[in-house]
Amino acid sequence: MIKWLAPAVGLKIKAYLHKRRVLNCCEGDVLFLVDSSGSVSSYEHSRMLAFLSELISPFSLGEDQVRVGLLQVGTKPRLEFGFDKYITQSGLQAALKTIKPLRGDTNTVEALKMVKAGKAGGARENLPRVLVWLTDGVKPGDVTGPMAQLRDDGVAVLVVSTGHGNYQVLRQVVSPPVEDHLHFVDIDDMSIITKEFRDAIIEIIRAERIHVRDVSTSSATLQWRPVLSGLTGHYEILFKELRRGVGGVETSRPDVFTGGPPYQRLTQTADSSTARLTGLKPDTNYIAILRPESNEQAFNDLHVTFRTRPEVLSPAVVTVSEPGQRSVRVSWGPLQPGMVESYSVEYSALPTGKVHYVQLSRSQNSTLLRNLQPDTTYLVTVTARHASGKEKAMSVKVCTQEVTPALADLQLTTVGSDSVEVEWNGGTSGLRGYWLTWEGQQSSAPGQRSSLYLPPDSLSTRLTHLPPSARVCVSPIYRTARGEGLCCTAQFHSDALVYGYQS
Repeated sequence: MIKWLAPAVGLKIKAYLHKRRVLNCCEGDVLFLVDSSGSVSSYEHSRMLAFLSELISPFSLGEDQVRVGLLQVGTKPRLEFGFDKYITQSGLQAALKTIKPLRGDTNTVEALKMVKAGKAGGARENLPRVLVWLTDGVKPGDVTGPMAQLRDDGVAVLVVSTGHGNYQVLRQVVSPPVEDHLHFVDIDDMSIITKEFRDAIIEIIRAERIHVRDVSTSSATLQWRPVLSGLTGHYEILFKELRRGVGGVETSRPDVFTGGPPYQRLTQTADSSTARLTGLKPDTNYIAILRPESNEQAFNDLHVTFRTRPEVLSPAVVTVSEPGQRSVRVSWGPLQPGMVESYSVEYSALPTGKVHYVQLSRSQNSTLLRNLQPDTTYLVTVTARHASGKEKAMSVKVCTQEVTPALADLQLTTVGSDSVEVEWNGGTSGLRGYWLTWEGQQSSAPGQRSSLYLPPDSLSTRLTHLPPSARVCVSPIYRTARGEGLCCTAQFHSDALVYGYQS
């Protein structure tokens, strides 16, 4: 026989599940330091444990989640359980109900030594550590120094005091901000601060359980830390465009109605950790919600916001290569044959040269511009005509290379035993001068290299004190480069006329 629950009953069950929903938001180690000395009555001790039970009940426990330990303060402090003891809420909650107070003196300093020595268990690398001290504020001892050492070690210290004394001491030991990490509350009103205090802990141990990667103009990958491993169930992924909320203020809260299109939905298996979101708009804000669904355990939703990349329309980049005296290659990208109908390239010499056009197909991303003028600057514009009707253009300046004629003739005439008359033909347009070099060729004068610059109207010069068999080279110099030169070797054994050869 099937029984249908009344709507009111169903709502109560839903509210209960929401209340008990596991917070799979965090990763870190939380150690509770509970005062159970003689100044704390049995009733007060039970109220402290009840507060802790409610405070930590929503957290997901485990090696890759939150680990909890509890150390009681008395004459001889005692570790009730360490970080590795409980990986389920049922086990932890049952343990809290069996803890008895220690009584005796408030030996908080000795308890802090145990914390410092790692008695609660080894800390996990690069994960936050939190010490929550529950005290009645009576005779806490000289705790300022030990607490400072823990803070220096990276431990965040939070305090709840059920008394109203020793404010200055407690204020000194907590980690900032004091207003969030230090609470004074009557023993019967501790439930008032539960949510606020839990939120303070969450801010410290919050982990990046969900993030977005590989974002493009139309897709993104949602990645999360698995929480359904070993459980039956699935992940539901919801995503939609993030619109502006009330008053035009953009919001990333999934519980705030922001209008716009409905959520798109995906379903992934329990062993999944990624999902590809497709069909997105370029340059648009989105919100994605991950909802773990399982009949064995309830989890809270995780959400993340992201923005897709702006649409890249070709040409996004134009480059120049293979520069010559009368040609240059122009390339562009990205190649988008599915979006572009055709390309056109127009170019003209600056400042007022004739405009030339080249029409190209959608599959081409470069062209060689020919019949250009040497040593000239051109403005080149690449335009893409897109199928959407849009046009996009990008321009660059390119320079052709200067014409640098080679030296046409070179001759040496020996004068005496160590000098030569060097003569050449010149006078080419654009010439900036000549560069002469000479060096010894024989082992008796190795590495004796000299150089000389001469103005463009020079066609000869005399070199003296040359080593035997000196090699003499002359190169024409232009605005941007040297032209090809000629070289001759001087022979001094007799008067001779030596003609140049190409270097």
